[in-house]
Amino acid sequence: MSEHLATIRWDLPSDAVFLKGRYSREHTWTFDGGFTMQASPAPNVVPEPFSNPAHVDPEEAFVASVASCHMLTFLHVASKAGFEVRSYEDQAVGKMAKNENGVPWVSAIALRPQITWGEQAPDVEELERLHHQAHAYCFIANSVKTEVRVESSGQ
Repeated sequence: MSEHLATIRWDLPSDAVFLKGRYSREHTWTFDGGFTMQASPAPNVVPEPFSNPAHVDPEEAFVASVASCHMLTFLHVASKAGFEVRSYEDQAVGKMAKNENGVPWVSAIALRPQITWGEQAPDVEELERLHHQAHAYCFIANSVKTEVRVESSGQ
């Protein structure tokens, strides 16, 4: 099959005191296409100034990855079913919880797609079937144990 590359880079800042935990965790992600983005832990995990709330944190990226994969798969299954999607927007939300060992994890992701259809829209039952099929075929959803649910408004 395929491989997907991400290079994660972090360097110790010159003013840091690493052994006392006083160092910035800001870093970069570079993807195989050459795109680089700024990343940081979430400020609720590592407080400022050792994190940067303006950067993407791994939990946000995880939620975005699940939502993006679902959308891309949904667009494919909708087109195969004969439904034209004109726009798709999702305000996805990941919820953190502690597992049985007390370790935080992203335990659930709620996808909340708002879809604008072409001339014909699926009925509620067909829409649920399309979302179920998209979830079943989504590479990312098949790679994680996090609960992923679609909270569709029937649109």
